[in-house]
Amino acid sequence: MKYAYYPGCSLTESAREYDASTRLVMADLGAQVEEIEDWTCCGASAVESVSRLLTYTLPARNLALVERAAASAGRDARVPDVLVPCAACYLNLLRVGEEAGRDRALAGNINEVLAVEDMHWSGAARVRHLLDVLVNDVGADAVREAVIAPLKGLVVAPYYGCQILRPYPKFDDPEHPRSMEPLIEALGAETYAWSSGARCCGASLMATKKEVALRSTGRILLDAQGADVIVTVCPMCQMNLEAYQSEALAAVGGGERVAVAYLPQLMGLAFGLDEEALLLARNMELTRRFRDKVARRFADAPQAEPQAEPETEPA
Repeated sequence: MKYAYYPGCSLTESAREYDASTRLVMADLGAQVEEIEDWTCCGASAVESVSRLLTYTLPARNLALVERAAASAGRDARVPDVLVPCAACYLNLLRVGEEAGRDRALAGNINEVLAVEDMHWSGAARVRHLLDVLVNDVGADAVREAVIAPLKGLVVAPYYGCQILRPYPKFDDPEHPRSMEPLIEALGAETYAWSSGARCCGASLMATKKEVALRSTGRILLDAQGADVIVTVCPMCQMNLEAYQSEALAAVGGGERVAVAYLPQLMGLAFGLDEEALLLARNMELTRRFRDKVARRFADAPQAEPQAEPETEPA
């Protein structure tokens, strides 16, 4: 398994723990992940209000870089899938193919801009979210085989957010997503039954309509009260659920604090990877309840059978 890796801006700053744990877990699973050379910002949600063309050209440039690298590798080189952990980046890169792929005029305008750097986007690079790759390329069985410290007794609430499945439901049902559940159970943990896995956390409204976003985030936290941890696959969701947890709970009348972690961080813990390498200390909401259960994973891990000493004949 070989992928062109697009980390995006969040994973180089506020979500470095997502980047570090993704790279470690993919390596542990035997995947080859190569960061796209000279990648640039995809525009996220800010550019759309400034320029429609830039909204498509910025992500298309990163995809064009992947195509150019494959072309320079040789005539028969395959254009690798583009692995994207960030939900907002995934949506932006995916949208280029979905919309410019059907609009020849838009595709032409994009390539007119890219020609300044002697680049061309053809749509050959397929955009994949990390969760899609883990579920459909790696698979739960391979994840289970990599586990050396099962997360027994840990109750996990899978939180998908909006952008990885809306408006393009490529690998799961946007209303009732279930793709994370086999991975959680492969780690030895228990999936928490709840109805908020696909509910919006408020996203960037936290900066513009904070009271609305706080209520949205608070309702998710209330619904997760029976879980040990909420697991995310989106930096913005992670930020809202972590950084604003106290305010969000207060906005909906209070509740117990809930741990929040990225999916590859949880996988890394079950794989026996070092907590420091997974940058777990950067997480803002890791409760005592979560830490106590995670600490028991090595005690519950299966122990290797002691090797019998070889018999020696008397001299």
